[in-house]
Amino acid sequence: MKVRKTATQDDVKKRKKAVFFCLNGDCSEIQVEDKKQILVGDIGESVDDPYLTFIDMLPPSDCRYALYDASYETKETKKEELVFIFWAPEKAPLRSKMVYASSKDAIKRKFTGIKHEWQVNGLEDIKDRKSLAEKLGNAVIALEGKPL
Repeated sequence: MKVRKTATQDDVKKRKKAVFFCLNGDCSEIQVEDKKQILVGDIGESVDDPYLTFIDMLPPSDCRYALYDASYETKETKKEELVFIFWAPEKAPLRSKMVYASSKDAIKRKFTGIKHEWQVNGLEDIKDRKSLAEKLGNAVIALEGKPL
């Protein structure tokens, strides 16, 4: 997910914009969730709005971890920052919430470059892109190329 200055165009297209992580069946291991990612190359082809696509990928009744590479603009510059999201919806089972909450620090330590952490407890907390913009800073004027 990190930006590399010498990346070829093909390398950039393969870079992940968003990726989801879940616990395996016996809750003993955190793993990348199959087919739950957005590649930079998908944007404009199979993905119109990466933020809305990301939200649609969140499971309605179970917890997840996610990394989201947010692209945003301020009045001065364009930026990309990595956001770690802990998704714990109200409908998730209590056991799931507890296991995910207790494992959160372990997965965060595995990643470098996380600029922001966001715990989200329901779609109402995340569905409006202004919510993410607030986490990124109060000078954000556009997120994923869409004005706020």
